[in-house]
Amino acid sequence: MWDAFVRKIKLVIEDETLRNRVFFVLSALVVFRILAAIPIPGINVVELQNLLSGNQFLGLLNVFSGGGFSNLSIMMIGVAPYITAAIIMQLSTVLSPKLKSMYQEEGDAGRARFMQYARYLTVPLAFIQAFGFLILLRQNGIVPPLDPLQMFANIMVIAAGALLIMWIGELITEFGVGNGVSIIIFAGIVASIPSAFAQLLFAFDVSQLPAYIGFAAAAVLITAGVVFITESERPIPVTYARRVRGSKVLGGISTYLPIRVNQAGVLPIIFALSFLLFPQMIASFLAQSSVTLLSVPATVVANALSNNWIYGALYFVLVFVFTYFYTAITFEPNQIAKNLQKNGAFIPGVRPGNNTAEYLGTIITRITLVGASFLGAVAVFPIVIQGITGITTFTIGGTALLIAVMVVLDVIKKIDAQTSIREY
Repeated sequence: MWDAFVRKIKLVIEDETLRNRVFFVLSALVVFRILAAIPIPGINVVELQNLLSGNQFLGLLNVFSGGGFSNLSIMMIGVAPYITAAIIMQLSTVLSPKLKSMYQEEGDAGRARFMQYARYLTVPLAFIQAFGFLILLRQNGIVPPLDPLQMFANIMVIAAGALLIMWIGELITEFGVGNGVSIIIFAGIVASIPSAFAQLLFAFDVSQLPAYIGFAAAAVLITAGVVFITESERPIPVTYARRVRGSKVLGGISTYLPIRVNQAGVLPIIFALSFLLFPQMIASFLAQSSVTLLSVPATVVANALSNNWIYGALYFVLVFVFTYFYTAITFEPNQIAKNLQKNGAFIPGVRPGNNTAEYLGTIITRITLVGASFLGAVAVFPIVIQGITGITTFTIGGTALLIAVMVVLDVIKKIDAQTSIREY
């Protein structure tokens, strides 16, 4: 295994194209981390630390901002507007046959146009989220009262930071290796590791040593489980019909169609977290309102989402649903059945056409149940443990670990694909 790893590293170094892609990713992340260290003006650091300590909602937002929210940088809302826009566009494919056809049937050109619409939608969402968070921070005494001109300037800076980070993510996707948005989130997680360890050492309690050991063992098991589920696939046998063209005999070979247990990768986790951020942000904002009809229900919602068990249940359901939803978008049984039939291929024992589509649909539904259940269980596991032990240090860490492992796996696969092409 070590020899194979060293050989892959040598191939990455020797392959000029791949080396340039990796270097581009690293350069883009350096630029991102520099920008994430530039704060907006007038911050009360003490109040900010008090607000962030033990606040799960802001901890999740900090994950999405790549660590930019912890010091209220110009990147404080990070890729959250872009992810929200992507979710809205993905949900729109259910309601709009035109958008569904654009995303699934028009190839790369259709997907490029689809994502362009998501970028357009990101712009108003960035301004709305920037305004909402500034009001929330002002109500908590972190940002001083701002006159209209100052408020407008800060909103412009924060929204521009969100659009800039979206652009950096798109550049990483196009000229680098892997998904740019996921890599930016991963970079923020990695950047927060030193401070997380420092906080853990500062709050270390010898009486909680068994719990710490249990968390470390759980982290190893979660990592192994995520790797196993991500790499698992169900092979479906496919046979190509034998055809005679002149003196040549074509086809007659048998292969298989690999269907992954987790087709959606890390996206259900990111989508679920983004979906949970909105009600918490709106509830926290309206809870400060002087209008009773707004503040009372908003307080109830905010308190409910602050409850670990309610939050964990919603988190599990959303991860489960988004896994199925994204799989349904990316894996189209009818289209695959048509492609097999056009190429003279069939699944042994299954009639081509509709029967093949139904068979594939049944298979993908069953194996996605396993992948979605595992992903949801792993996502809420740290929350359950925190509810039992009362230790809050690892609650966000579990989600961050899950995202980090899956992003690393995705990048490794992309690099393996590039090195395999070079080997051949």
